[in-house]
Amino acid sequence: MIKIGVLGAGTWGIALARLLAVNGHDVTVWSALPDELKNLRTTHRHPNLPGMILPGEMHYTADMEEICTGRDLLVFAVPSVFVRSTVKKAAPFIPNGQLIVDVAKGIEEKTLMTMSEVIEDCLAAVPGHEQCRVVALSGPTHAEEVACDMPTLIVASSPDEQAAKKVQKIFNSANFRVYTNSDRRGVELGGAVKNVVALAVGIAMGLGYGDNAKAALITRGNAELSRLGVAMGCRAETFAGLSGMGDLIVTCTSLHSRNLHAGILIGRGESADQAKKEVGQVVEGINALPAARKLAKKYKVEMPIVNTVAEILSGDLPASNALAALMGRNLKRE
Repeated sequence: MIKIGVLGAGTWGIALARLLAVNGHDVTVWSALPDELKNLRTTHRHPNLPGMILPGEMHYTADMEEICTGRDLLVFAVPSVFVRSTVKKAAPFIPNGQLIVDVAKGIEEKTLMTMSEVIEDCLAAVPGHEQCRVVALSGPTHAEEVACDMPTLIVASSPDEQAAKKVQKIFNSANFRVYTNSDRRGVELGGAVKNVVALAVGIAMGLGYGDNAKAALITRGNAELSRLGVAMGCRAETFAGLSGMGDLIVTCTSLHSRNLHAGILIGRGESADQAKKEVGQVVEGINALPAARKLAKKYKVEMPIVNTVAEILSGDLPASNALAALMGRNLKRE
């Protein structure tokens, strides 16, 4: 039996913790919120995953040392904006060579690092962490469906092939098929930037536009993502796979998508802050937007959809004028 610690008790962390427990592993969930843990421990349910019942053998703790000690695998499932602070607290208790999986999707604005790179950066600052094995787990995966054992495909990505294969074996199940990929930066970039494109699709839907506009934004959004990724040294084919186009499609079309929901609200006239409040959960596209723009500038990549969303959210461009701004660009080859 493999001992696993899951840091983060949000919908994705809990859906994966349940999956791992059902797979026969010894799973403990950490949260900094005692009331959240008490609710999970006593009800075996998550308030935002109403159709799911958690196995009774799962464990819960608010003790950082306990969650990091004696684990074969650690899963970081906190929102992207809390990854660095959480890893800093955990680092003194994480042994050298620990196998780590990151499932947060984002780019850190200040450093422009992916979440796996943030984890490696934090661990490298602590003496005794010469070896680091971090695998990114990403793809078209809504927690609501994984929690109900609906068929799902995902990618375990790391330059360390053996680490990726081990994670593949641990997570894989009859309803959760895991592929491996060595292009970790490309996989993580897809998981972050697709949320910004989903905001754009949501805004278009909120404005009353149809399927033609939705398909165009998804396709051209992926073109922007691919251009950026290739400029950053990633493989072009990564963005045609599950963590690229696959994740982009599900985030831009699913009713489970927080980013799509927030975009719809913004398209209907609400501010970004109002939309986040109404969605009631983390909207990663809003968090990823500043970093996406900085990356585009750094690598001299044209990303008109990303820039237009930024202008709408800042209030510099009314959503109703965004279509004219995009459609009026100079004509060119696809």
